[in-house]
Amino acid sequence: MASTDEIVDQIASFALFADLATPQLERIAHMFEEAVYPEGARVLRQGLSGSAFHIILDGEAAVVIDGDQRATLARGDFFGEVSILLGEAPGADIVASRPLRTLVLSGPQVQPVLLDNPPLMYRMLQAQARRLRNANRWRS
Repeated sequence: MASTDEIVDQIASFALFADLATPQLERIAHMFEEAVYPEGARVLRQGLSGSAFHIILDGEAAVVIDGDQRATLARGDFFGEVSILLGEAPGADIVASRPLRTLVLSGPQVQPVLLDNPPLMYRMLQAQARRLRNANRWRS
């Protein structure tokens, strides 16, 4: 398990956390747990309960909807936030396409972290807008 200082160093390099100062990063770093998944493991299951927010540290994950791979996620990408924010089951499977290491924030901790760190919330909103734009391009 990574130390708080190691987690701060890791998340500081991700676009999602780019607007947070070191003291802000230190306040949230201790909330994360590290998780490791072998290739082929389903991290989230479409239609079943999802209760955690993940940020990829190493490896890759496939976004699979109804059996079709729609996207690939890699270092610095995140997933699980939509089902937590909406209180709904995940709309996709997230499958480790290579060995995967993530930082995990439990569902109940997500809202307080976002409300206490508006720049983080804004960066997440930007990422969601990009995903929506890309999904719309994919459909046309």
